[in-house]
Formats: sequence, C-alpha cells, structure tokens
Amino acid sequence: MKGKQFRITGTSYPRLGPPPKRGRKVMVVVGSLLALALIALGGVQVVDIFTGKAKHGAAQACASANPSGHAAAAGAGGKPLAAPSPGASGSAGAGASASASGSAAASPSALGSPLPGVTAAPSPQTVTVNVLNSTDKAGLAAHTADELKKRGFTVGKVGNAPSALQKKVPGSAVVVAGQSGAGAAALVGAQVAGASTMADQRTDTSVDFVIGDGYTALLDPTAAASALTEALKPSPAASALPGSC
Repeated sequence: MKGKQFRITGTSYPRLGPPPKRGRKVMVVVGSLLALALIALGGVQVVDIFTGKAKHGAAQACASANPSGHAAAAGAGGKPLAAPSPGASGSAGAGASASASGSAAASPSALGSPLPGVTAAPSPQTVTVNVLNSTDKAGLAAHTADELKKRGFTVGKVGNAPSALQKKVPGSAVVVAGQSGAGAAALVGAQVAGASTMADQRTDTSVDFVIGDGYTALLDPTAAASALTEALKPSPAASALPGSC
C-alpha cells in the first residue's frame, strides 16, 4: 500500500450539501396563503369605502347611541339647572311680580332652556337689569345694583330672588333673559366670572342678574370687556372625524 495513490474515477460525485427540508416548503405555502388573504381583505375594505357602506354603518351607530339628538341644558359647572316648579311663590319684595320693564323678575316658570349664541351686544344704557339675591348675604343685591349702575346699566327691580331660586343658583350667578334678550344677557353675564345664562318666557329684552353663593364681586371693566369679546366670538363648526358621532 505504501507509495500507492488513489484517484476517484467516474462521472458521478457525492453531494456534500444537506438535502432540502420539507418544512421550508410548508412555510412558503403558508406564507403565500396569508399574503393572499390580506390582499383580499384590503380589497373588500376599499370597496366599502367607495360604496359608502362604512359611512352608513357609522351613521346608524350614532343614531342608536343618541336617539334624542338633543343635549340637556347645563348651568354653571356643567350641571343641569333644574327648572323650578311653575307654582312657586316669590319671596318678600321680589316674588314673581312684574319688574320696572314689565317682565316677571326671575320668572320661575321656564328656567332651564339655553339662550341662542350672539355675535353682538347692545350698549349698557339700553339694558334693564333686575338684580336679585339668592343667597343669605344681606345687602348684596343693592351693592351689585349700584356697581352695575356705575357701568351705565339701567337697574330695574332690586331685592331677593324668588323662593324657587333661593340657595339654588350654582356658581357665581345666573343671567336670565328671553330669547330676544340674548345679546343683553351676554353683556350682563360678562360682568362676572363664572356666570351662566338661561332663558325664560319673557318677550322683552330685560335681564335678571340672580346672584349665587359663589359670587364675590363684578369683574373690573377691562376684564369684563375681554370676557364679552370672547363671548361674542362665533363658535367654529366642529368637523366630525371619520367614524365619530
């Protein structure tokens, strides 16, 4: 054997690489099926978008979520202001008797509906304000009426709020007016921080300034003017996002 050389003869050589695994083929087939499923699902969604089916379904969902389509009127702090009972009688000196302008001061019959938004306000000289105190702090209505008179407002009735509103005004104040007095209510409401505005059934433009437990003082004239500017800004129309109500 020593000194002899061995040579490989013939045309066939052994394969040195590993044989193909069966698992790889299975993975390739599964991956192809998943890709085809994703493509098909995307095609169905595109068709729904262009045919409007998704929008119709969202509209039905919104309608079922809010069947009435109306939001409850809220007072100061986001809490609804309860409407006093129609038969409630007024307190001494203020009741539901007619004010100097002929309207019922803080009429307890229809509080709770919101006033429409306005973009302009009248001058203080043209606004008659009834100043009513719903707190147990004596003399608060008279002092506030004097301050409003200094700012040019015409002061009507001054006294206690009707018993239906006593100790029931949340926040600093509630400004009550008829639909035609929305601009005057915005002007009066801007005089105090945290005031809310509500509507009643009066037909004139008089305003009731009902003082609440959170009231301390009127804003200074500069701050009141800034608050009025903000109140008169038109509310931007909110565009609903896709899928939102």
